[in-house]
Amino acid sequence: MKLQFIEPSQKELKDAFEYYENQLEGLGNRFLFEFNKTIKIILERPSAWSKIGDRTRRALLKKFPYLILYIRENDTIYITGIAHQHRNPDYHVDRLI
Repeated sequence: MKLQFIEPSQKELKDAFEYYENQLEGLGNRFLFEFNKTIKIILERPSAWSKIGDRTRRALLKKFPYLILYIRENDTIYITGIAHQHRNPDYHVDRLI
């Protein structure tokens, strides 16, 4: 299974990392560790997470209030969004497929 980030999800990941790193040195790296653990699960079991659109699924990070929006198409997982669960909850509605 391949992984591909759809803009602006790459920027959202960078922004989240920088936010946590600015809060406490090393916290950004812990965020990335949890993010990567969740990505690994998505790649292993892409259908395990809740559907929130016709094809879009939502995976929740443990220990951080973030979610990953993604779709599976053939042998590729497309990351369409990385969002804080408590900030502007409807911002990603236009990315649901």
